[in-house]
Amino acid sequence: MTLAGFSVFVGLVLFAVISPGPAVLMSARTGLGEGFRTGVMLALGIACGAVIWALAAMFGLHLIFDAVPSLLWALKIGGAAYLMWMAWHLWRDAKAPFIAEDTRPVPRSSLGAFRLGLWTNLSNPKAVVMYSSIFLGTIGPGTPVWVLACLIAVILVAETAWNSLVARIFSMDRTRAAYISLKTVIDRCFGAALALLGVKIVAT
Repeated sequence: MTLAGFSVFVGLVLFAVISPGPAVLMSARTGLGEGFRTGVMLALGIACGAVIWALAAMFGLHLIFDAVPSLLWALKIGGAAYLMWMAWHLWRDAKAPFIAEDTRPVPRSSLGAFRLGLWTNLSNPKAVVMYSSIFLGTIGPGTPVWVLACLIAVILVAETAWNSLVARIFSMDRTRAAYISLKTVIDRCFGAALALLGVKIVAT
């Protein structure tokens, strides 16, 4: 793989990572409500979900989806249902008071945050199609395994870094203070956005 090809791959991955979606939304929500450290664990889970989809794309899962469209449809339904479930909980609990000690958020466990990030990214099976397009457009046949491993590492680092950055921005004291004062509105906006993304997954 040439340096130019690697640069194109990195650019496409960064574009895919930065594009608004459930992962970015949950990173912002977690940073707001639970702080930066929990946001980092969520970001790691999101990154692992992306790596799973990237490996699936690398091994040709998109070909199976092309051959058996009902499988992709089932995954879309399952992913949309998971996003709808999260959206419902955000909407339902929006009026619950923000619980904090010394103005600091009370986070979920590291494992819980990681698991939420993992399932958030796995709930969008269209990621395998996106990564398939990136791989097909930048990687030629006979690419060495170590190069493929480096490309997977790029995805892992990019997903973790970007979603950690989002969590960090939204975990800042000024941002969190605004969140506390507008918690009901903000949580319901997040919930509505997740629900719309769920509908979009099924509709497209």
